[in-house]
Amino acid sequence: MDRERAVCPVCGQTVDTVVGRHKTLGAWVPVWRPGPCGNPDCASRPPQEPEEPAERRRGQMS
Repeated sequence: MDRERAVCPVCGQTVDTVVGRHKTLGAWVPVWRPGPCGNPDCASRPPQEPEEPAERRRGQMS
C-alpha cells in the first residue's frame, strides 16, 4: 500500500491503523484512522481498567 504508517502524536511510536465507517450519501464508506498507542509510558494511552477475578467474569457469586 502507498500509505504512510500512522504515528502517535505524543510519543511518535508507530500505531496500528483501524478502520471505521462513515455514512456518505446513504452509503457506508471506510475511514482509516490511527489506532490507540501501545506504548505503556505514553501519556495518550487510555487507562487500563483492573481485571476482575475469574469467578466474577463467569457470573459466579462468592
